[in-house]
Amino acid sequence: MLTDPIADYLTRIRNAMSAGHDELEIPASRLKVEVSRILKEQGYIEDYSSEPGRVSEQIRVRLKYTKAHEPVITNLERISRPGRRRYVDHDHVPRVNGGTGTAIISTSRGVMTGHEAKAAGVGGEVVAYVW
Repeated sequence: MLTDPIADYLTRIRNAMSAGHDELEIPASRLKVEVSRILKEQGYIEDYSSEPGRVSEQIRVRLKYTKAHEPVITNLERISRPGRRRYVDHDHVPRVNGGTGTAIISTSRGVMTGHEAKAAGVGGEVVAYVW
């Protein structure tokens, strides 16, 4: 049984990048689709699409590489886990990698980046860091 689907999502992306794959399929959920949307908006992945699979809906993620075929994503880190949830208020939204990375935060207004959450004046659960 899978206890942390978001950690599995991030690990699948990390493994696909290290293997040099162009795309991968991940079992879909609303949170994973929103995280994929943020990764695309921030320029970490080329594209994503949600499509029906054999058993359930799947997310197809197309990874983004530099001209030297180095992955654009340097690292993905899961912050809030099922055993240890991490919440922040709008005053303490973290900066990732000196401001060059992205914090993904699940707020009462939806999933958004740390910059968007700070601008909107909302806090929430820190899902992951990407840089």
